[in-house]
Amino acid sequence: MTEPSQTAQLPSAQAASTSAPSTQRSQAKANRRQALLSAAAALFALEGFNRVSLEDLGAAAGVSGPAVYRHFAGKQAVLGALLLSVSKDLLEGGRKVVADSDGDLAALGGLVAFHVDFALSNPDVIRVQDQDFSNLAGEDQAEVRTLQRNYVELWVDVLAGLHEGTEAAELRMRAHATFGLINSTPHSVRSHGRRIGVRRARPLLESMALAALMAPPTLPLTPEH
Repeated sequence: MTEPSQTAQLPSAQAASTSAPSTQRSQAKANRRQALLSAAAALFALEGFNRVSLEDLGAAAGVSGPAVYRHFAGKQAVLGALLLSVSKDLLEGGRKVVADSDGDLAALGGLVAFHVDFALSNPDVIRVQDQDFSNLAGEDQAEVRTLQRNYVELWVDVLAGLHEGTEAAELRMRAHATFGLINSTPHSVRSHGRRIGVRRARPLLESMALAALMAPPTLPLTPEH
């Protein structure tokens, strides 16, 4: 006859034995999905969305072309997942920076450091965004735009506390101009001439971005009489 204490242990032991393989399978699936997204970023950046096939993606990620369909409905879905995930990460990360900062000036410095780190770590994704955004499905385009607009407004809200009385349109221009500076530099640094190390590029980008964001407004020129 089985003792009560032994009987009580059986369900939990069985649950542990079945949950472990399930967790391992889930993790393996998540790893393959991430490998496909990483491969897509590199291939789309280098070749362009239209010149990359599912077979190319699968080969770069170490799986067969048809196996891609286990994770994505097709190549366009891969592009959507790539740009949506990055846009969500930017917005969530930016919100956390602001929430953890003590005052607008600290928040702005944190946002700049956060975005510089993103740009230096993801030059391929930035290029894909620039050249292949139009290849997104309509719903994905709308969602990416909304996420990125919210990210811009996060910066605008911080800048409004540092440039009192300045119109929101001008603050958005400052934010967009700074994104252009930060986002374009890692690619140019990597592609032309001698590459500048990340350790050297990061503080330079941060100081240039902060200078642009904090520059005083220029007074309008008055016509000569």
